[in-house]
Amino acid sequence: MTPTAIADPEKATLLNPVNSTPADFDPGRDLPAGFMDFFLPLHRAFTPRQQELVVKRAEQLQRSLEGDKPTHHFPSDTVRNGWRITLPEWCQDQRNQMTGPADDAELCVKMLNSGAPGVMVDLEDSCVNEWSHQQTAVANILACLRGQLSYYDQKRKRTVEIQPSSTVIFTRPRGLHLNQAGLVPGELVSAALYDVARVFYGMNPAELKHPLCIYIPKSESAEEALWWRDLFQTLATSRGLPHDYIKCMALVEAHPLAFQMEEFAYNLRDHLVGLDLGRWDYMASLIHFNLDDPNWVLPDRNTIPHDVAFFQNLRELLVEICHRRGILAIGGMTALYPSREDAELNARALAVLEQDKKNEANCLMDGAWTGHPDQNAIAVAQFPCPNQLQKRPKNASRYPDLRPVPTGVGTKKLKGTRAAVRTVIRYRHGVLSGNGASLLDGYMEDLATDRIYRLMIAQRVVHRDLVTIYGNDGRPVKHTPELITRLFDEELERLLKELPAGTPAEEADRFRRAREISEAMIVQGEFNPS
Repeated sequence: MTPTAIADPEKATLLNPVNSTPADFDPGRDLPAGFMDFFLPLHRAFTPRQQELVVKRAEQLQRSLEGDKPTHHFPSDTVRNGWRITLPEWCQDQRNQMTGPADDAELCVKMLNSGAPGVMVDLEDSCVNEWSHQQTAVANILACLRGQLSYYDQKRKRTVEIQPSSTVIFTRPRGLHLNQAGLVPGELVSAALYDVARVFYGMNPAELKHPLCIYIPKSESAEEALWWRDLFQTLATSRGLPHDYIKCMALVEAHPLAFQMEEFAYNLRDHLVGLDLGRWDYMASLIHFNLDDPNWVLPDRNTIPHDVAFFQNLRELLVEICHRRGILAIGGMTALYPSREDAELNARALAVLEQDKKNEANCLMDGAWTGHPDQNAIAVAQFPCPNQLQKRPKNASRYPDLRPVPTGVGTKKLKGTRAAVRTVIRYRHGVLSGNGASLLDGYMEDLATDRIYRLMIAQRVVHRDLVTIYGNDGRPVKHTPELITRLFDEELERLLKELPAGTPAEEADRFRRAREISEAMIVQGEFNPS
């Protein structure tokens, strides 16, 4: 089945998910000299394969919505043998990986000066998928790799530069699901291909303190690892570098990939140094692949514990696979953010952080993600140095239940739906304002969490006759399409009333546009991460 429309589709207008170059784009002026000659053969070789993989994704999702769910498969001979990966010395310690949008030079510098063992500069979920932002982001990434990025500190009236350190720098490109328009007349190109090729073309291996490191997002099958493997090796060969020069980590953030992690690692064994549980995107994917099942209508997002079984079982399997094969197992992002202005929120956020990272360390993970420099020391302190590669989970199951129904946790309330509506409007307003990630009510929201909220709203409507959502008075509230539209109207009105006096009219118009886009994406079943 597909999600039932929850409002009048004729009223829906979606934000175009395809990033295009501007009308006056000139590759000779706007891209490095010689880049297009370098890129076009790659496009001819890799974009058709990317398009085929996207079709296979859609087919797999449709099968799941018709009842044929992702599942464990008997391992192939390649997985059953004793292969192992040797972890390079320079990435043995990844107890904390700070992540943030690459188009924000100040944040990039602060992350790299935070002391974090790893930093991921992001072209994906936390960076707006728009040409000017992507161009700025690539320039910042190349400057980070050279150790030359800086920003002007207005408070201290001085320029702040990147300080020398052993921090490992990862670049996260856009995923295989996204396309880039305008580079080749009349054709779409793989956004992932463009991003990696652009960074590779612009970097000088002699200037780097470690090999180029890519953070692979949004993979959905072991087959997709072959696309990345072939790309990495083709790029390396083009410059006379060893075939395994490019190293990578990969996010496990799609439900089907959870059943193929070991095969995925095998296919990338010459490049892979770790797997990361991207839990917010994973939660969204889990909802998406079970949108037909009323048992999977999840509780209000912020009432779901970090150790809920569908996360915990996957954590343990990921650790078992990674440590058996010699690579790092990295945990996810803690959404609640510290605040230097709100002492109570700050204390609560850091306490939640410590508990969350301690749980991941107890699961034998080797590190986790954070997004704020104040989180680094606490995160690092929860994990044994430099890693826990020699430890394996006790009595680990090769085929654990990766779809345990989340019964007995959290609450399903109207206020949770309202909070979701409010958040998706505010998040989309941030995107329209040029921000790929926004700090909202103490939580850092990006495309992953926006996707969770849109899916949660949709599943409450789709299964409104089978699942009870309670109002403030304790009475059931049926989540009809009309109710959702009313909530969107009410939350938009609240947001407009909260704008300070003298706010420019275009700011209010941007909120109205954000409200329109957000509901339309739910109406039209647009739940892919774009």
